[in-house]
Amino acid sequence: MPQIRVSQSSIISAPAPVVYGIIADYREGHPAILPPRYFESLEVERGGSGAGTRIRFRMRAFGTARTVRADITEPVPGRELLETDLATGAATRFLVEPAQDGRASRVTFETTWTKDGVSGWVERCLAPRYLRQVYRAELVLLDAEARARLPRQGAGH
Repeated sequence: MPQIRVSQSSIISAPAPVVYGIIADYREGHPAILPPRYFESLEVERGGSGAGTRIRFRMRAFGTARTVRADITEPVPGRELLETDLATGAATRFLVEPAQDGRASRVTFETTWTKDGVSGWVERCLAPRYLRQVYRAELVLLDAEARARLPRQGAGH
């Protein structure tokens, strides 16, 4: 079956541990970076932080909403999270790498899945552009959330 791969990267203005902590925190951090335009909900079914977490969320695309249940693993703890859709096997990878001498992070969101037939052809045509738009919105929210968690520079001096 043909594989579909969509990714988007951005520099986030905070150190990698701060950024990774937001993404891995499925109770408060991760929900804060989900644009309401695309996501209706995120619920934790088990765990809540990093590996061993199971989530359920509703995502809107092309006029319909779909519920996804996913398990979270950490192929590289502190650097890479993987959400795997229990129904389809689609995998979304969150990679956080130090940048700018550790003062910032390069973050990549990447989803891969397989789909054949006519529906696979349609998804290969439409999904990449849509998902990159979703990821860009998430990365903007992630940058804002990460900046909000940094200590204020020069406060009290």
